Amino acid sequence: MVAAVRQGNSLRSVAKKFRVSLRTVQVWVGRTKGQRLDRVDWSNQPRGGRREACSTSASTEGLIVRLRKQLKESSPLGDCGALAIREELQRRRVKPLPSVRTIGRILLRRGVLDGRVRVRRPPPHPGWYLPRVATRKVELESFDFVEGLVIRGGTDVVVLNGMSLHGGLCSSCVQSSWTAKQTVQALVAHWREHGLPTYAQFDNDTVSQGPHQWPNTFGRVTRLCLQLGVIPVFAPPREMGFQAAIESYNGRWQAKVWRRFEHDSLRTLRRHSDRYVDAARKRSVARRDAAPSRPSFSEEWKLDLQTPLRGTVIFLRRTNNQGVAELLGQSFPVDPAWLNRLVRCEVDLTRGQIRFYRLRRREPTQQPLMKTILYETPKKRFHE
Repeated sequence: MVAAVRQGNSLRSVAKKFRVSLRTVQVWVGRTKGQRLDRVDWSNQPRGGRREACSTSASTEGLIVRLRKQLKESSPLGDCGALAIREELQRRRVKPLPSVRTIGRILLRRGVLDGRVRVRRPPPHPGWYLPRVATRKVELESFDFVEGLVIRGGTDVVVLNGMSLHGGLCSSCVQSSWTAKQTVQALVAHWREHGLPTYAQFDNDTVSQGPHQWPNTFGRVTRLCLQLGVIPVFAPPREMGFQAAIESYNGRWQAKVWRRFEHDSLRTLRRHSDRYVDAARKRSVARRDAAPSRPSFSEEWKLDLQTPLRGTVIFLRRTNNQGVAELLGQSFPVDPAWLNRLVRCEVDLTRGQIRFYRLRRREPTQQPLMKTILYETPKKRFHE
């Protein structure tokens, strides 16, 4: 730039040519002060020394580091933090006296702190607790109820939402209340239209799982999944992350449908909800095309609640401080060394056994079998 100016070009034309501001050209031309270009100091250092005038002196920094080591080794209390070092500097009448925060920054810059920095590990793949889902070989579809909504005038609203993990296929059914029988009808209608997932995930409410007052109870929704070859999965209670996909959709549905419009009846709300679901499905077409295929629903199939239980039901649970997992209204000892940890409990109704697998977010691909116990498959008649 300076050579171009000295050749007779204007400052503005040089700035335009090199795509810099006019002020930049003026600064570099002024720095040469008429000297030969090979004798100009082109280093972009501020005038004065490398240390700011108000910075702590090197001797004080060295004293701080030495004091920390001395306090750590010989102090009666063993305190060697920034506050203890400042108190010792004050006792020695060091001037100027640095602040506690300055001392902390000096210790950090010198690399003499003992605290370990938290290691940020990447999150596991979606559906990591089910190996075939994590590797995108099969589809997982989650369902959840949005409750506590009331239309002005006193009309209760409960929404059954669904979301597939890989395909992003959403669904929303609006009613004033839901029973297990109505939930079965909604699931059948949804799966007839879009095909069957390999896994269907639910919360642990009585509508999805069945009554909780009796042990070894498999409700209407669970029996529907088993007869269709869909593996029901029940998320662990009070755990974050397992229902993230459906919880995210619940939030979007409430923001874009429930709070966005004024609803005077269930019919109006259903119309707004169906319009949103159609638009969301159109947006996720490419995602669904790349998702695992879903088997078609047999037109001749009919639900028979008295059919003997066969198939697998999965419960995701966390053991207690004795290594015991709670499921199906019973307590199962898993491993006394695996305390307050996640386990995948596969209830194999065909073979009559329960398999417990170890789960760790830090090592999502390592899910060894911990224990297998015998389980007597219930044969009692289902009360419709």
